[in-house]
Amino acid sequence: MKKKHSTLLKILLALFVLNFIFLYLYLSSSGHRNHQHLEKNHRDTTAENFPGIISHPGPHLSKPWPIIPSYLPWSLNPSVVLKSCEAYFGNGFTRVADILSAKPAVGSGSSWFRCHYSGTLRSSICEAGKIRMDPEKIKMSRGGEKLEDVIGRGEEEELPEFEDGAFEVEGERGARLKRKKLVGKEFLDEFLPVGGVLRHTMRELVRSIVVVGDNDFTCQEWVEEPTLLVTRYEYANLFHTVTDWYSAYVSSRVTGLPNRPHLVFVDGHCKTQLEKTWKALFSSLRYAKNLSGPICFRHAIFSPLGYETPLFKGLTEKINCHGASAHDLWQSPDDQKTARLSEFGEMIRAAFAFPVNRHHADKAVSGHNVLFVRREDYLAHPRHKGKVESRLSNEQEVFDSLQRWASNHLECKVTLVNGLFAHMTMKEQVQAIQDPSVIIGAHGAGLTHIVSATPNTVILEIISSFFRRPHFQLIAQWKGLEYHAINLEGSYANPEVVIDRLNKIMRSLGC
Repeated sequence: MKKKHSTLLKILLALFVLNFIFLYLYLSSSGHRNHQHLEKNHRDTTAENFPGIISHPGPHLSKPWPIIPSYLPWSLNPSVVLKSCEAYFGNGFTRVADILSAKPAVGSGSSWFRCHYSGTLRSSICEAGKIRMDPEKIKMSRGGEKLEDVIGRGEEEELPEFEDGAFEVEGERGARLKRKKLVGKEFLDEFLPVGGVLRHTMRELVRSIVVVGDNDFTCQEWVEEPTLLVTRYEYANLFHTVTDWYSAYVSSRVTGLPNRPHLVFVDGHCKTQLEKTWKALFSSLRYAKNLSGPICFRHAIFSPLGYETPLFKGLTEKINCHGASAHDLWQSPDDQKTARLSEFGEMIRAAFAFPVNRHHADKAVSGHNVLFVRREDYLAHPRHKGKVESRLSNEQEVFDSLQRWASNHLECKVTLVNGLFAHMTMKEQVQAIQDPSVIIGAHGAGLTHIVSATPNTVILEIISSFFRRPHFQLIAQWKGLEYHAINLEGSYANPEVVIDRLNKIMRSLGC
């Protein structure tokens, strides 16, 4: 009996092994045939041009959106009130113009192009499907170089000039169409007005788009996942870069992207430290001129210029908005309140894997940190001399006085943090913003980091009479942060006045 069981077990084991071998041979053969078919019919551009992007139908390697407390839906609401807070900071892009409609009957997909226009911001977010970019028809420097390699290069060399056909979309199939412009001046004036921008590169990009017949629309290289095309101007300045980050973020949300898009810089600027935040916020980053040749995008989104965001427009027009919690706005919508900047600040923190649910109570457990944001000399861009303009002539004296004050503060423990941002990585800078109860500093781009400050952080800005602009007062207002200012006569600050103001703030915090 035992012998029969042993024989039967051996037979079953032999059948299992044979079945496994046949299955392995079949799958190997099938996979090899499929691989040959893909190689023959499609050139994968992942390795040579877009690390991390793989061709359809493979799995997505784009980063998912993080879960953030201040997020509110971005779905289109045609009834958004003109010049309301949502119209300025959220999805006020309520007018949609379909210039080239997709043709669902076409099996391989057809080109399409549309723009979402905001009457409040007077700008558009445009997007396209099946669009071809030819970097050879974009005149600009290569971009992405080390700063020290391009010292002295002129700004005009770094900004793009587009020849007709720098971008192409496919027209009617089955016919050899005469090449023609996708849009004319009338459309550009209506949907992409120049406004106060002297050189509107995104308008010029759209102007360059040409419609060609299907026989003339050829693509050897494809990017299958959504890609943002961005042109930057003041790329080495933190404030202006934050306006670009915000524009890119809003563009991604308005167009309903399921994951964070990839980026292509359509400019010829060199690398800066700020590039690290671009990479943290989005899925990947390349420069247009670094690509090996013409490339096609299944879905391209054209981000408006940073000058067209409320962060910049608020400097010259009144934007009557105040920060509020997303929870309160979800329950009681208010046209005069917004949580969008808090949402964006949380997006920056999440991009660097910092907590997004910290509040003031967490900070004060072991005392209070006071962050003093310093202005330092550093080389910013090829035309920069390495010297920053002083906004506080006795900054070191003020810092030393605050250091002594903090050391002798008996009511509670106060730690003064020396914010030498020019010598810190972007991740270290964002981290430094998370902990303080109070952020103090002279008017300067470094204070733009308050956009990612945690709730209940107090801002104290020291303002020279030579640089009285409302950048940081407005950011604090739009985020719902408590803000104080010391307005100077000239650029000298009496340390005792600064200490007195800081003492009052600390008492309000129970210290």
